[in-house]
Amino acid sequence: MKYMDPAILGRFVRTVQNGSRLLGLDVGEKYVGLAISDPLNKVASPLSVLVRKKSNLDLVAKDFQKLVSELSVAGFVVGLPLDRYQKSRDVNEMHLFVDDLSRTGKLNNSLPYTYWNECFSSKVIDLLIEPLKFHPVEAKTMHDKFAAVTILQGYLDYMNKRLKSEAAEANPSDNGSLFIFVWAMGCQYS
Repeated sequence: MKYMDPAILGRFVRTVQNGSRLLGLDVGEKYVGLAISDPLNKVASPLSVLVRKKSNLDLVAKDFQKLVSELSVAGFVVGLPLDRYQKSRDVNEMHLFVDDLSRTGKLNNSLPYTYWNECFSSKVIDLLIEPLKFHPVEAKTMHDKFAAVTILQGYLDYMNKRLKSEAAEANPSDNGSLFIFVWAMGCQYS
């Protein structure tokens, strides 16, 4: 696995193959929540939760390997708990998890990943799930999956907005020509 800047990963996914998806990860102490993008990379959906232990890292890597092939995954978006004021201990754990996953050798070394700020994702999900009164085990599973959805959807929104902005900058005359055409047609029929 290799790190890619968030902006570069978005462009890369568009060029790899039509229908390539992104996998969002909410890595916790005990569980990894997973979310998958649609083939157009517009919408994130909950996928599953994997148990995370040092002893089962090979099994987690095999699960990722299977998801990559079955779902046409072109890259990962890993939630990173960034705090503007201090470096979190969890940030180091996320980096170690990705490094350990890469060292298993089960995943393609060129498979790209990026980090995305996951601040407040857990709080938002807690506020949504709490009133539903799920059983604690079910609530934890829902929390982990939907935290991954929040992370991935945040990245997809960023990526799509950026790509749209880049396309508009590359073709600035296209936006004005439609306006002029409509204006001219309106003047002709007035």
